[in-house]
Amino acid sequence: MIPVVDAHNDLLLELVLREGAENPFAAAWLPQLRAGSVAVQICPTYAADAGDEARNVVDAQIAAFDRAVRENADDVVQIRSAADLDALGGRLGLMLSMEGVEALHGDPDAFGELWDAGVRMVSLTWNYANPFAGGLDAPEQGLTGAGSELVGSFAERGVVLDLAHASEPTFFQALEAAPDAQVVVSHAGCRGVHDHVRNVSDEQLLAIAERGGVLGMMALTLTVGRDGASLERYLEHLDHAVNTMGIEHVALGSDFIDQVIEAELAAGKPLNPATQDALELGGGRLAIQELVGPADYPTLLDALRGRGYEGDRLEAIAHGNLLRVLRAALPAAAQA
Repeated sequence: MIPVVDAHNDLLLELVLREGAENPFAAAWLPQLRAGSVAVQICPTYAADAGDEARNVVDAQIAAFDRAVRENADDVVQIRSAADLDALGGRLGLMLSMEGVEALHGDPDAFGELWDAGVRMVSLTWNYANPFAGGLDAPEQGLTGAGSELVGSFAERGVVLDLAHASEPTFFQALEAAPDAQVVVSHAGCRGVHDHVRNVSDEQLLAIAERGGVLGMMALTLTVGRDGASLERYLEHLDHAVNTMGIEHVALGSDFIDQVIEAELAAGKPLNPATQDALELGGGRLAIQELVGPADYPTLLDALRGRGYEGDRLEAIAHGNLLRVLRAALPAAAQA
């Protein structure tokens, strides 16, 4: 099967909830990722609604990540450098990212410890404004001075700038403040197909393409379009991105979240209001019926073939484009 590289899966949230179980990654996620031929999975930390506990929440998620790598060393390797991408040897590569930088508590210098832990992709916000930037819930707020300082350091370190969830001022100001950084929108759809706040406009698509970046196509009903949400509708978003940006700028960023939400509900953990609202509107689920989890990636690839994506074009979407960005951004080799 064609390998898949996925820009966004919130599986760390579930692993923290299952910390008392035996090898929860092997039980909950590894078989699915293998069934979907996932070669590299980017795993965000998330603490946007944790307040003063944000750093502790992120540290717990990083500990769950480290445990997944350690307990599955024959099958899993952490991605910290471009060399790691070329040394998988059939193993699954996992890479840490951040979805929102609340854990820095307003201090750009605090990112150093998270870089040392292996964080290699960073989005500034998750909808909410923070000391670094405005998100979608603060549409007039852009990048702050601390945000400019943080993103300005990304290219030198080897961090991919992720503009998912950013307000439009943040989006364009971050591109300007980090002119040498590699750029992605890890998980979103196209506003030209479905006008939803989590989707990006054609102007934003073109700005990402101009920087050589990629859009990770998000597979949730709220962005695909809840009325008639289907794999076919998802592919309309993908076609629009290809036609607007070019085939070399489209990738996969699934945001498979239903399994994580089920685990949170089972644990009695309250959902944030945005997720709760989306779940209620979706009748208890967010996933597209034909694309629920990573094991469904063969179904997606078959559907892409049926739409005329073959050979190099199919491989570019499945893995090539995102790997290009990662190789350009990451340090060439592991750093001491």
